[in-house]
Amino acid sequence: MSEIKKLIERLCPDGVEYKKLGEVCDFLTGFAFKATTFKKTGLPICKTTNIQNNAIDYDDMDCFDLDDYPCSLDKYIIKKNDIVIGMSGSIKVGINTTDRQCYLNQRVGKFFPQDAIHNKFLFYLLCQSISKLSETISGGSVKNLSNKDVLNLEIPVPPIEVQSKIVEILDNFTELEAELEAELEARRKQYEYYRNQLLTFDKLGGAGFDVKWMKLGEIGEIGTGSSNTNEELEEGKYPFFVRSQIVRYKNDYEFDETAIITSGDGVGVGKVFHFVEGKYALHQRAYRIRINNKDVYPKFFFYYMRTNFYNYIMKNAYSSSVTSVRRPMLIKFPVPIPPLSEQQRIVSILDRFEALTTDLQCGLPAEIEARKKQYEYYREQLLTFKRKTA
Repeated sequence: MSEIKKLIERLCPDGVEYKKLGEVCDFLTGFAFKATTFKKTGLPICKTTNIQNNAIDYDDMDCFDLDDYPCSLDKYIIKKNDIVIGMSGSIKVGINTTDRQCYLNQRVGKFFPQDAIHNKFLFYLLCQSISKLSETISGGSVKNLSNKDVLNLEIPVPPIEVQSKIVEILDNFTELEAELEAELEARRKQYEYYRNQLLTFDKLGGAGFDVKWMKLGEIGEIGTGSSNTNEELEEGKYPFFVRSQIVRYKNDYEFDETAIITSGDGVGVGKVFHFVEGKYALHQRAYRIRINNKDVYPKFFFYYMRTNFYNYIMKNAYSSSVTSVRRPMLIKFPVPIPPLSEQQRIVSILDRFEALTTDLQCGLPAEIEARKKQYEYYREQLLTFKRKTA
């Protein structure tokens, strides 16, 4: 920071000129690709939904063939280091960090910085300016950002030397965060491997101990809640479990117990699980499982179900427009019962892995969150300049 301060004092002691984005950058909105031409393979199309975490996410992109369009689409190609912005709904900025290329869809814009502005400096400025841009959006149920809104955004334009030094500093922050993210991903894979090893049991027994097999209906009570999603509050006294990983809240509760929660239908089937101890409310299409067998440690069953239930449910689910779980399927779910001491050993190991890989209060997620806050603080400091007066 001191180096930047000295550089600013030397190169722009009277302040920095602010300009409208349209004065230092050209801008192009995307092509109106027709949904009827979308394919699973071919040339990928970047929609607003493909801009995630300030980057372009190539997973689940719609594709097309050039033969479907007689005009030239070369200007709509998004290349490495190109900056894009999603202009509908939630405003999102992203940069193409890979060598892969895709095509610009309508309601997505692409920036062409002129010589006065460093490409990456512009990217960091735009990330900082999301809230300002969001305040300008107009429209009805779907909010839209106009080209005029983008081009009228006022930004500081310090000397290129200053911009380059700021980019260097902020790149170091993002590289450190990326290293931590990679470390976390490696730990998650390690966790999944050991979890699968710990929770895989032979039908006849385990290593040095006997394993009984019982059906879930024999070891637990299964029921649903009676609450609806529209009953949630922004702030409430008790957790309210619905059909997603997000925990909502209410001021009244339905149950006071130790239980495992899972979704009864929708996209969360076989993937949404909560372990709750105490008072809570429950959606009418979410299941609660209360273990009432003294030979089963509830947290052990939670880990076992979360690891194995999805594959079981995909083989046995009733499907119409969405996959759903019926009570008989839960009742028949086979569960291994090793000795309680072994269950507790497994839970102790998995609890430690869980804290390392998912707990926002400790472990790598906490370290990543701290680095993000530090980055946001320094980004704000580095991208705030005294305005030069005429």
